Amino acid sequence: MSALWKANQRRIAPWLFLAPGLFMFMIYVIIPIFQSIWVSFYDWDGLGAARWIGTANYIELVDDDAFYTSLKNNVIWLVLYMLAVPAGLMIAIFLNQTISGMRLYKSLFFFPFVISQVVVGLMFSWFYAPNFGLFYNLLEWLTGKGTAVLADDRYVTYGIIAAGLWPQIAYVMILYLTGLNNVAPDQVEAARLDGAKGWRMLWYVILPQLRPATFIAVVVTVIGALRSFDLVSIMTNGGPYGSSRVLSFYMYEQALSEYGYRMGYGAAIAVVLFAIMMIFISGFIWKMWRDETER
Repeated sequence: MSALWKANQRRIAPWLFLAPGLFMFMIYVIIPIFQSIWVSFYDWDGLGAARWIGTANYIELVDDDAFYTSLKNNVIWLVLYMLAVPAGLMIAIFLNQTISGMRLYKSLFFFPFVISQVVVGLMFSWFYAPNFGLFYNLLEWLTGKGTAVLADDRYVTYGIIAAGLWPQIAYVMILYLTGLNNVAPDQVEAARLDGAKGWRMLWYVILPQLRPATFIAVVVTVIGALRSFDLVSIMTNGGPYGSSRVLSFYMYEQALSEYGYRMGYGAAIAVVLFAIMMIFISGFIWKMWRDETER
């Protein structure tokens, strides 16, 4: 046994270190995914006997207007949330300079990341509040008429997204700051000698070295946009009239709230959400792999 260990130590040791994490990932992620898919084929209230109904839950989704409203809102979340990636990059480049007071600036930009999403939701609820909210009063001063953003079905989703972008940009900024610390200074100096600067320097020298940070930033932003539950729950509880629902919140309403206790239907919504998430992430991984193999 000792001879086998000595001969394969370099190959076996990494797997031994990974084993606890892989075990936890299997128990708490992989197995629940397959369990959710299985539950989606049942009519079950979470307590009594489950009844097999096949694809009936998915067929019901096709005619569910609330599902389409949630799906549309998730698409809006996904498109607008991607603004966090370029915004986080620009802030990270600014904060990567060596000027006086930079630590204070970094602390201010880092602050939203350490705040609970519940606190962020409450702060923006007050920010948008009619009569005394800062945004309401500013809009009233500029246009003569204030708008109750969270009570208007035309603007409520965009108001919640703005609240979510605040900490998300801070998270992306941290990822890019870490990536900028690994940028090769000799390549930057060589590019400067060749006359590269500004956007050319960023596009041809800096960004190629930030591919790992960009990959992580895009993945966490996509996941954050598609699982947006807490801000919707805190700020509007899905209102007004269900217009700010997203798939994760609608899943909760159907499966666990007083409106539902329909575990099978909630699981079907979760499966659709998981499929959308995997399509976007797999597409980005494929593009990254293709770009790396073509280099």
